[in-house]
Amino acid sequence: MDSEKTIYKNLQKHLNNQPVGFPATHSGIEIRLLKHFFTPEEAQLALCLNYKPTPMEQIYEKIDESRMSLSDMEKILDGMLKKGSVGHMERDGVRYFFTMPLVVGMYEGHLERLTPEFLRDFEKYTSHKTWGLDFLSTEVSQMRTIPIEKSISIEHHIATYDQLTHLINESDAIVINECICRKTAAMKGNPCQKTSRVETCMALGDIAKNCIRIGIGREISKEEALDIARQNEADGLILQPSNSQKAEFICACCGCCCGMLSVYNLLPRPHEFWTTNYHASVDSEICTGCKTCIERCQVHAIRMNEELGVATIDIDRCIGCGICVSTCPSEALTLIKKDNPVVPPEDSETLYETIMNNKKGKLEKIKHALRLLRK
Repeated sequence: MDSEKTIYKNLQKHLNNQPVGFPATHSGIEIRLLKHFFTPEEAQLALCLNYKPTPMEQIYEKIDESRMSLSDMEKILDGMLKKGSVGHMERDGVRYFFTMPLVVGMYEGHLERLTPEFLRDFEKYTSHKTWGLDFLSTEVSQMRTIPIEKSISIEHHIATYDQLTHLINESDAIVINECICRKTAAMKGNPCQKTSRVETCMALGDIAKNCIRIGIGREISKEEALDIARQNEADGLILQPSNSQKAEFICACCGCCCGMLSVYNLLPRPHEFWTTNYHASVDSEICTGCKTCIERCQVHAIRMNEELGVATIDIDRCIGCGICVSTCPSEALTLIKKDNPVVPPEDSETLYETIMNNKKGKLEKIKHALRLLRK
């Protein structure tokens, strides 16, 4: 039997070979973080998984069958699922399990188990440059921004995968959860400045079914989901689903709490990292310079042209969320569809396969990061 230290080190290396890596640091904080997600026994079993959903029976074939029965292995996998440490789906009665990235994945799955110690280790690891380099260097982003529907003119065609209503109506299960970013911020004494509501982020499809299975969140109807979405829009929260046509979650993000937007706001040219098909535009002839849009914008993409007394859009920062458009008193703002819209991968499996197939080496990651950080 391998030593505990060896088991966790092997798991770190294994997770680092998945689409979104889990790189080592000089301090070894990544090992301490892994211990929040996996016991030594669970870590050993996780080495038999990868990012591709694998039937439980095939996982069992990879282990020493003398160590445990199939039912015992299933209990361990379910324990890992309950902690958010692994992913799960079920098709025609067959259960599949797979590894998940730290973000988006294991961290969010830890929603019901947040402790000061966990948050300390998580923040220390994710603020390390090696993790940031890995996270920022994926060829395809894990999340994307879709416009709030009130911001799109009826004469403009909007693809179904960019429509909130379509994403909700197509889901066979919906669960509303507390926003982990706002929950974390509140635990640190920094409550959200945009909304006092805690139930803002939705799980759809397989992730929703997992939430129901393990007792996280609250199952809701499509009608309630749309009502919550309208409240999110009114509060000025940005809609960010998973970057696939069949969305598995829809986050409602703010600039003061959201981890993703915090990363975004640190970058000088963040549009190169983000996935969006729209950007805002101002009609300077009818803009009154009221600054409502500047107050609404979560990504510092709107400034005043003091000489002309009108708002201007920084295209390098705008993510096309539309929260400025829907509340412009003079209707001077519109959303413009980009010339070359991005079609997201079909589903989450295709998304991570695409990320894996385009995974960069260390030198390429550095070059990519430098491109994102250039002024």
